[in-house]
This record gives sequence, C-alpha cells and structure tokens, in this order.
Amino acid sequence: MTNDVLETAARSVGARQRIRPFIYETPLIPSRTIGRQTASTVLFKAENLQLTGPFKIRGAASKITSLPRDQQVITASSGNHGIGAAHAASAIGQKLTVVLPEIVKPAKLERIRAYGVDVVLHGAETGLAEQHAQKLAATERLVYVSPYNDPDIIAGQGTIALELMEQAERIDNVFVAMGGGGLISGIGSVLKSFSPLTRIIGVSAAHSAALAASMTAGRVVETEHLDTLAEAVAGGLDEDSVTLGLSMAVIDEVVTCTEAEIAAAMRDLLLDEHMLVEGAAALALAGFRQVAERCAGRTNVILLCGGNVDGASVLPSLLG
Repeated sequence: MTNDVLETAARSVGARQRIRPFIYETPLIPSRTIGRQTASTVLFKAENLQLTGPFKIRGAASKITSLPRDQQVITASSGNHGIGAAHAASAIGQKLTVVLPEIVKPAKLERIRAYGVDVVLHGAETGLAEQHAQKLAATERLVYVSPYNDPDIIAGQGTIALELMEQAERIDNVFVAMGGGGLISGIGSVLKSFSPLTRIIGVSAAHSAALAASMTAGRVVETEHLDTLAEAVAGGLDEDSVTLGLSMAVIDEVVTCTEAEIAAAMRDLLLDEHMLVEGAAALALAGFRQVAERCAGRTNVILLCGGNVDGASVLPSLLG
C-alpha cells in the first residue's frame, strides 16, 4: 500500500463531509436478472441516478468546496464534468467558467448554460479545450480544475466507495469504467485502504484505451481515439497525471471491450434491468460479462457511472 493511496483515501473521508449537501447518496441495487444468469450476486451502484446524471458532481463539489468562495474557477469538459461542475458551482455560489469542445452535444451544452455559468467553446476535441482552459487560467488568474487530474477531484469520486462499504456487507469485485483514471483511482484507493481483499477491475473501451496502454508502459502514452459509445471515458491523459500511479497501485485487472460488447451491455441493462444508461456505464457491465464465469459465487459490484444518454437516438439501435 503506497502513501499516495492512503492519502487519497483520507482525502475522500474529508471530502464526503464537505459534499454531502450537494450530492445524492446513490443506492446499491440488486440485479433483477443478470446475477441469476451468471450464478453470482450482482449489485449495481446507481450513479446514473446522481443529481446531474453521472458521478462527476462528486469530484467537482469536492474541489470547489476546498477553495475560497471568492475564488474564480475554470474547467474543461466534454460535457459530463462540465454539468457536474456547473451544478456544484451554482449550488455553492462559486464563479465558474466551463470550456467545451466545439463538438459538445447540444443537450449537454444547454444543461451547462442553464446553471448560469460562463461557457467558452474551443477546439475540435476535449484535449484542445483543456489546453485552452489552462491558458485562460494562467492569463486571467483563475484556478484551473482538471476533470480528473487533481487530488480533490479524485477524493470526491472516492466517496462512492465509502458509500459502497456501508451498503454491502461483502464486496469481492468492483467493475469500473476507465477514462482519465480519476474515478477508478479514487474508488480503488478507498477500497484498497479499507477493504484490501476487494479486487478492482478496470474496464477499458478498445476505441479509446489511453489509461490501459499507459499502465502497460508504466508512463503516459498517447493512443488512437476512435468514436465510442463510451464517449464519457474517451480521451488521453495529462503528461503529469497523478491518476496513473494511483491506478497502477490499486487496479488488479484490466478488461478491454469492443463497441459490440458495450452495445450489448446497454441493451441488457435496458431490457433485463430496466435501466437506460450511457455507454460508459454499460462498459463496466461489458467487462463483467467477459469474466463472469470466474466471478460465479462472488459478490460483484458494477458501477453505473452515468445516465446522460439521448434515449431518442439510442433506443432505436438498441431495440432494432
């Protein structure tokens, strides 16, 4: 156990007290069908029911509540982090600017603007938006908040694990979608500190697998990023990412899933569990499906990290 892991777990305990007024402590829901199909106990941590749709409000609230109230903040996002940060800033009364790529989905842009924060559109993808936000932070003396590469952000995501340990008597495996690493390193740090026998299984989308590749290389590497249903976890890592070391310390296994597997998991969740979730949430189930035979007889938690999905466009393809 590294000191960084223990420090992250301690930060999560502190963050939980600060963010309680601004988040929803989401339920742990037993599977209707999938557990029976796989001869195991399957529990869904339903962050898709979070106030803003995904888990991102936890990290955003953790960071913003750690700052002076008169400090102006800037962040960048592909959408979900921006929604969480805007919701938190609005509730806390903090001045916030959100930089989004020009390709941001209109529905997410509309939701962010509805919170009354300043919005800047820049670049063709999230990485360029992040670079622009960092430049604005330096020139305008704002505090830049990374979507994932920040100890307070990571600690906020780790509060999910603190809830899990209160909600389940035993957890053998936890399946978490991998993006920039903030979510899985936060959850993993808490569980490895307080429940060291719990296995942390990271699930990567084959079309955007920078964290998985970086873990293999032992350093941050760039990979090709293709369109993926799990868009919320797509993209690369900062060169100085603190999540890589944490992820390498806490993740026991990495599973990589295809787009067909993600689509099948979305369909299973809709038809078998009556839950419409975004692709990044279904990615965690797709990973479980790959190794379900090895998990028989175990208690398996699948993190449904978000529910921001355009049902009108997705439902026909899932049901077709």
